[in-house]
Amino acid sequence: MNKAELIEVLAEKIESTKTDAAGFVDAMIETIHENLHEGVKISGLGTFSAAKRKARIARNPQTGEEIKVPAKWAPVFKPSSGLKEAATKRRR
Repeated sequence: MNKAELIEVLAEKIESTKTDAAGFVDAMIETIHENLHEGVKISGLGTFSAAKRKARIARNPQTGEEIKVPAKWAPVFKPSSGLKEAATKRRR
C-alpha cells in the first residue's frame, strides 16, 4: 500500500473526502518529523525516534578500500506488541 492508497482507504473509513484524509496524513507525517528527537509514541502502532549512529570504518566490497563513515542521526521505529501480533497473524 502506498500513500495514495492509504489516503483512499482512510477517507472511506472516516467517511470523509480524500482531501481531508490527505491533510490528516500529511499533518501526521509532519508532526512525527518535527518531534522525532523527542520520540513519538502511538499506542497500537509503535514508537518513532532518532538514534545516534557511531562513526565506523566500512569496506568497499568491489575494491576492498576502507571508507570512513561519519557519525549521524538516523530515524528508528519500534513496533508495538499489537503491531507485531498483527504481522504474525497475517502470515499464518
